[in-house]
Amino acid sequence: MFSTETYQNRRKTLQQNVKEGVILLLGNSESPINFEDNPYPFRQDSSFLYYFGIQEPKLAAIIDVDQEKTIVFGDELNIDQIVWMGIQETIQAKAEKAGVTETRGFSELEEYLKKAKNQERKIHFLPPYQPGNKMLLSKLLKTSIDSLEPSVELIKAIISQREIKEEQEVEQIQQAVNISNQMHLLAMQMAKSGMKEFELVSAIQKLANDHHARFSYQPIITKDGQILHNHYYGNTLKSGDMVLNDSGVETAMGYAGDLTRTFPVDAKFTAKQKAVYNIVHRAFKESQSLLKPGVAFKEVHRSAAVLIAQGLIDLGVMKGTAEEAVHHNAHTLFFQTGLGHMMGLDVHDMEDLGEEYVGYTEDDPKDTKTFGWKSLRLGKSLKKGFVLTVEPGIYFIPQLIDMWQAENRLKDFIDYEELSKYRNFGGIRIEDNFLITDEGHQLLGDGLISSVDEIEDFRAKHLI
Repeated sequence: MFSTETYQNRRKTLQQNVKEGVILLLGNSESPINFEDNPYPFRQDSSFLYYFGIQEPKLAAIIDVDQEKTIVFGDELNIDQIVWMGIQETIQAKAEKAGVTETRGFSELEEYLKKAKNQERKIHFLPPYQPGNKMLLSKLLKTSIDSLEPSVELIKAIISQREIKEEQEVEQIQQAVNISNQMHLLAMQMAKSGMKEFELVSAIQKLANDHHARFSYQPIITKDGQILHNHYYGNTLKSGDMVLNDSGVETAMGYAGDLTRTFPVDAKFTAKQKAVYNIVHRAFKESQSLLKPGVAFKEVHRSAAVLIAQGLIDLGVMKGTAEEAVHHNAHTLFFQTGLGHMMGLDVHDMEDLGEEYVGYTEDDPKDTKTFGWKSLRLGKSLKKGFVLTVEPGIYFIPQLIDMWQAENRLKDFIDYEELSKYRNFGGIRIEDNFLITDEGHQLLGDGLISSVDEIEDFRAKHLI
């Protein structure tokens, strides 16, 4: 946990921004895999973690703005639980570390909220994402799940705090990124023809565990980089393949890293792989150079799209002018994803609160319909204290190519005959994490090799 004052100050700011009513923050509960006593690894809700820092299932908290008091609700272990779990630090002791002096049993939460409703006081709560919390809110507020109306006022107040990272939060993220860096280097050392993808997953998971960290998301480690969220690890690597490794860890306090590197199974990239890689790498570097306060990330994404289009025009796969091609969204055949997203206590920070609030503004809302743009999670102007990813890519998806070609879509910008030579190429992505500073940006972590020459040199010297 951070200092007691950290949590007190965060809650004080929240109370100032939500001027009246009762703020209800639900922690997460354990979720069974196949029966109740065999749960998935527990992960606390990030907003609960931000304001209370307690890593304990089945907790809730009330911040009563009107009465200026805070209560943590949860049940202490009974003797049967102690027999199985041993003596644990009490909820009361953990609450005191977060600056909360009053704790009550979990069953008392319903009565507290009932009284507040009878007094016609506003009850603020966040969008629930766990099925158990959806049912719990329905029970506590005496309404159907479909009728639950999260508080937009609370959502905006929390985003305004969490999107600006404190120095101590940045330190945690730095730790996560540096462990993630080591995982990526280990994968580059190990990968070779004849190896299974799951062997790389196993190796980097051990490295994470050795640093008292765990994956911040399910890794994407695949020879099929064109499958954007590929969690199948059963393929055998062979000569001529590339490995796309999108993986990161979170610290014990919950702060994430999120990196991607793509490298050849052989000692060197093929000429074709190198040419496409260099297009992505240029977009990767140029996008970073644009990061500073006041710049709309949507425009950084657009710039990356133009660079990718120009590179593919130079390669002969696209044609026309890059600006015109991007204007007609021809680039989305190859760059279907967003350039990046916010990162912090969540790898996609605060995504549970709604992208329309986290990544966009009411004056400049998200494009939720246009292919390639609807996947851009962050579009609004950058501020000092933002932490975000930059992750351009080029993906040759055979099914998508076939569909566009059958429709002869955007034939003025795509050379389908030349494209056929890349149909089974795969995909390439490069990703790093950045902090927005006073006048620009800071790369988080100690840095990870990214250029063709750096990767080939590392593979030549360190292949296990």
